[in-house]
Amino acid sequence: MAHVVALALSEGVPIFELAAPCAIFGEDRSQLTGTDWYTLKVCGPPDAQVDRWFAAATPYTYDDLAVADTVILPACHDAGLRPAADLVDAVRAAADQGARMVSICTGAFVLAAAGVLNGRRAATHWMHAPTLAERHPDVIVDPAPLFIDQGNVLTSAGKSAGTDLCLHLVRKDYGAHIANQVARILVAPPQREGDQRQYVDPRPAPQAGDSIGSTMQWALEHLDEGTTVEQLARHARVSVRTLHRHFVQRTGAKPLEWLNSQRVQRAQQLLETTDLPVERIAGLGGFGTSAALRRHFQDALGTTPDLYRRTFTA
Repeated sequence: MAHVVALALSEGVPIFELAAPCAIFGEDRSQLTGTDWYTLKVCGPPDAQVDRWFAAATPYTYDDLAVADTVILPACHDAGLRPAADLVDAVRAAADQGARMVSICTGAFVLAAAGVLNGRRAATHWMHAPTLAERHPDVIVDPAPLFIDQGNVLTSAGKSAGTDLCLHLVRKDYGAHIANQVARILVAPPQREGDQRQYVDPRPAPQAGDSIGSTMQWALEHLDEGTTVEQLARHARVSVRTLHRHFVQRTGAKPLEWLNSQRVQRAQQLLETTDLPVERIAGLGGFGTSAALRRHFQDALGTTPDLYRRTFTA
């Protein structure tokens, strides 16, 4: 059965934030996968106004969010960034049903109002990050990354960062090769170049006196040493159980899952920017062997290190 993506409209939603989800998930691209593709349902009030120019006619309402596999919240257009109560209730119900929750730009205000972002790092447009942090103190607002992936909850910065996040979702669901093909069809980069690289920022925001944040930074500096969860706990001066709780609260992942994701990202960077052999990259990333690197790379990105290097250095 096709993966159902529900795009939740609100009154006056900017059309730019609707374009990427519709182009990426709404077009049938099963010819690329050889199997199925997403089913997109645009959900909202009858004849909702889109920007100043269009009215959206759709047979799907907010009730359909609760049966979707992924729910996407584009920008919240309300001048006070206070989403409608019926939309918030529907988003909360969808989250309770286990849907993957995604926001673009100020759509994070909808997720925050529904309680989905409590205790999580979240991205939004940098202009509105202070307002989100002030209004929802239980949300760890980070204005720096283009997007943040916490497993079943993903948030992005404004405008074009939404395209980056949508392509990232395709990469998670169908692998890097398919995501790159979709990007080429859209004439969009599969990743940002230079300082605007689209990868999720792997570093915790520095916090004075924050032992977990310091330990995460220490782990990033010692990835090549094959750091273990027990070593992380000793560095943070907490038990493994306490470390586990803090990591899940902060990143949405267990300590070992987080470590492996950082190792994969380190390998990605080295594959893109160096001509080092895969065996050497495996060592620098802390995987120990090239076989371990290939296994984790395939699990995370749906491709091999060699194919990834050819794709991103072509």
